[in-house]
Amino acid sequence: MDTQQNTALTRALAEVPGPLPTSGVIHIAIPHTDRFTVVGNHLAQHPDLSCTAVGIAVRIQSLPQGIEVGIKALAAHCREGEKRIAAALRELEAFGYLQRVRDRLPSGRVITRTVFCNQPTALLRPRRPAATPPHTQAPARAQAAPGPAPAPAPAPAPAARPEQPVPPGRPETLAAPPVPPPPPVVSPPAPLFVPLVPPPTAPKPPPRPLPRPGELTPELDRAAIAVLSDLRRHAPQLTLSETDVRQLVPGVAAWLERAAHPDAVRRILTTDLPHPLKHPAKLLKHRLTALLPPPLPGPHDLAAPARPRITVTPFQTCDDCDRAFRSPTPGHCRDCREDRAYREDRIDDMRTAR
Repeated sequence: MDTQQNTALTRALAEVPGPLPTSGVIHIAIPHTDRFTVVGNHLAQHPDLSCTAVGIAVRIQSLPQGIEVGIKALAAHCREGEKRIAAALRELEAFGYLQRVRDRLPSGRVITRTVFCNQPTALLRPRRPAATPPHTQAPARAQAAPGPAPAPAPAPAPAARPEQPVPPGRPETLAAPPVPPPPPVVSPPAPLFVPLVPPPTAPKPPPRPLPRPGELTPELDRAAIAVLSDLRRHAPQLTLSETDVRQLVPGVAAWLERAAHPDAVRRILTTDLPHPLKHPAKLLKHRLTALLPPPLPGPHDLAAPARPRITVTPFQTCDDCDRAFRSPTPGHCRDCREDRAYREDRIDDMRTAR
């Protein structure tokens, strides 16, 4: 059984178009012929819905009309409990996938209908009226007996309108038909969310350039060539040509210029290599560009920031009452100052009264 399964899987992988990715999921798409449901990516990849809510929505969408989809009905067929199912239904209701509508029957009874919409954004768009198919009478004419065609019925004469008097001095003109107003411009609704996965036709950003040192000195050039040439001793897959070595030298020199040890550079470039490795030079270029460390901080950057100095007002002793108070200069406290000001005012008033 194991051999048959592995053989079938190998045959299915061989039929996948294009080269297989070295990491991530590989899709084996077998077309469905029956018992399948179409689910949009706006639901399957919704960034704000939980996986439980997405699964409950897919299950509800796969059920036929009239099936009960309440909390207890779903809990009877799902492994999730009633609390998780209730929370998932509230999420779907918040984003418009699930709606509960109260309706009154002809008998007067009020019921609650559960409505599930697979595309909530489509409900916000204006809908065009369905075009009615033209009524054709060809089959009826074909069944009729051959004979002279009946004469067409005369068109009804238009109703006579009362003649309006024409003002004198003004020629009789025909009234222009009213101009219909332009149709209102309906702006498309804003999407509920932005998909995380870009479409396949989206333009890819340009690759980042290989880092370069500030100055490629002969010492840096020689050390970078030695690091790249020595990689095949530690990983035979990284056997580079002289052209590849010359192209990757600026990247390794930029690492060495930022005080990276050659052993650290070698360990980063040779650890966790994919199997099989088809383009070693491209892999090394990507790692040298994406994993470039920042420059080492200087001694001034590592120094602790100076704390702001807080000016403390010293204590002073009042000259009159010997009370302590805060003031930059010696003198009197607030009570004594107010008392002295009050007495001076009284003396001034008495002098004025005399």
